[in-house]
Amino acid sequence: MKKGDLYLIPTTLGSYETIHKVIPEYNIMKIKQLTVFIVENIRTARRFLKACGHPISIDDMLFFEINKHSGFDEITKAIKILESGKSVGVISEAGTPAIADPGSMVVQQAQLKKIKVIPLVGPNSIIIALMASGFNGQQFCFNGYLPKEISSLSHKLKQLEVNVLKNNVTQVFIETPFRNNKLLQSIIKNLNPSTQLCVALDLTLPQEEIICLPIRKWAKKTADLNKRPAVFLLGK
Repeated sequence: MKKGDLYLIPTTLGSYETIHKVIPEYNIMKIKQLTVFIVENIRTARRFLKACGHPISIDDMLFFEINKHSGFDEITKAIKILESGKSVGVISEAGTPAIADPGSMVVQQAQLKKIKVIPLVGPNSIIIALMASGFNGQQFCFNGYLPKEISSLSHKLKQLEVNVLKNNVTQVFIETPFRNNKLLQSIIKNLNPSTQLCVALDLTLPQEEIICLPIRKWAKKTADLNKRPAVFLLGK
């Protein structure tokens, strides 16, 4: 029996009002052909599918919710659907599935089971921010979330800065939006005033803002990043 395909479906980075500006029509066509989805959050996924104009009732679709709290059982159930010959879509909470996202666990199992994985094109905040920063895009490192504890965060930031200044490797990281201001203050406090910091806010949304300045100028800038989705980049 032919196995189903696993489609990795990027979503918008915020409001669905911009969906047709950032999600290719080919993706929407493929989404409308699927009725089984592996999602990080069912409620969010349903809103996304509705915004895509999916022709089938939400109640007639099958959802597997897989996030950082999920056990392996849910992943196994989803893989069995694929092995039965039915194609499945993976939908992240925002942006690209499997990048800083629990969808990678599903993709790993699909690869082990020789299931075809099809990544669709769409918005990825990490790459968009790197594109707009002007920093080295040939050598960069995505570090995900940095430590929360103050001394550990300070140490990590200094490590990242060394890699920027010594090797010219752009360092990219993210934070939970309500902790953005705290992270910014830690960067200002701990790093060299001449090190370049770019903060990309609300990417692809009407209020998008991308600010690239040496840290000494960030120290003088009144910037409120609170509760705004952000990507931070260190460069030279």
